[in-house]
Amino acid sequence: MTADDSAKKGRKLETVSQRELDEAIKKHTTFVKGIRGGARAVFKFRDLSGLDFKQADLSQSDFTGSDLRGANLAGGTFRGVSFFACDMSKARLNGGNFSRADFRGAVVSGANLSGADMEGADLRSGMVMERSEQGTLQPQFWDGKTPNDTHQTIFTGAKMTETNLTGSRAASADFSDADLTGVIVKDSDFANANFTGANLTDADFTGSNLSNSNFKQSIMTNTVLASVEMGGTNPNDAVKEHTMGETPEDLDKNLPDMLDSHTIWIASAGQKGERLDLSGFNLRKLENLSDYSLTALKAVNANFIGQNLEYAEMQSALLDYSDFRDARMKDTDLRGSSFKNAILSRADLSNANLAPLKFTNEDGSEWLQRVNLSGANLRYCVLVGADLRDAILMGADLSYAILMDCDLRRTDLTGAKLVGTDLGNALTAGAIIDKK
Repeated sequence: MTADDSAKKGRKLETVSQRELDEAIKKHTTFVKGIRGGARAVFKFRDLSGLDFKQADLSQSDFTGSDLRGANLAGGTFRGVSFFACDMSKARLNGGNFSRADFRGAVVSGANLSGADMEGADLRSGMVMERSEQGTLQPQFWDGKTPNDTHQTIFTGAKMTETNLTGSRAASADFSDADLTGVIVKDSDFANANFTGANLTDADFTGSNLSNSNFKQSIMTNTVLASVEMGGTNPNDAVKEHTMGETPEDLDKNLPDMLDSHTIWIASAGQKGERLDLSGFNLRKLENLSDYSLTALKAVNANFIGQNLEYAEMQSALLDYSDFRDARMKDTDLRGSSFKNAILSRADLSNANLAPLKFTNEDGSEWLQRVNLSGANLRYCVLVGADLRDAILMGADLSYAILMDCDLRRTDLTGAKLVGTDLGNALTAGAIIDKK
């Protein structure tokens, strides 16, 4: 075993119970009030995963290097707290006060920070170091790994809508695939930040430094960039309102009439009416779209970003290359539809029906029209309880997607990316899953 291997073997994090945390919160509250018998909460290199912080005020406490995965910090007050090099993946931080907190080197992937106050927070790169037996400084490892081997602060896939990041320092932070809708990032340092695929709708970056940041495939509609440093950035690679395609208002025909004609076309098996073709159109602002029958809809390379399609009837639809980021698609009937190379990152398809349609030939034989999601981007997608029987997911990116309680029987996942994917209680009998 090399010296490096020995270092990486590291220390094991000591587990903290809910009772121990509750007692520490009580003592910290006493400490903050200056009452005798109190004690500052210090949990360095501890395992607090899944614990409930019960909206407590733990300002100025220290959680350096700790495991806070899935913990509930929602509504709490954490002003000036050290989360240096913590793993906070999928934690609940929504509505919390994290002003001037230290998040350097933390992993906050998939966490919910909606409405959180992070004014003046430090989101720069950071790494815990220790001295080796030879006296040289080296990265601190525990449980056989670092929580963040890249040293970046990572907010990939995090839900950060309406978050206040004014005056924060986030140089080189990774916000790829995060939902930053409506964030306030005034007078902040976001140089070299990664916003690939992020939703920056209505975000306000007034007076901030965004130099050398990456905006590839980010959504930048109504994004405020007044007095912003943009040197070395690629804003032309972002998706903007004028690049999302024509809106239905640009059509010669009235959209409701076209939808009605499509309904007649379906009811008459194509003998009357006309199939609705909205390929290439920007449909994100259409209201009540799910009220219409969208069975067999054709909308290739269309824009459904943030659209409400809950309970919609979209069986046998042709939706290849379309953008469904942040779309609400709970309980939507998508049987037999095609989503080849579509973008569905952060979309909510809880309990959606993506099972095949069954047809009978003249000779009595049966065949299945399977849902085709080959090559689709489903990063951070929510598919809890969805029916994906017999679906084609070849080459799809399901990184960090939530497939708990999914029916994946006979699903073809050949070449699919399953990094960090939650398959808890999923039915996988007969599924093709690469073991690489």
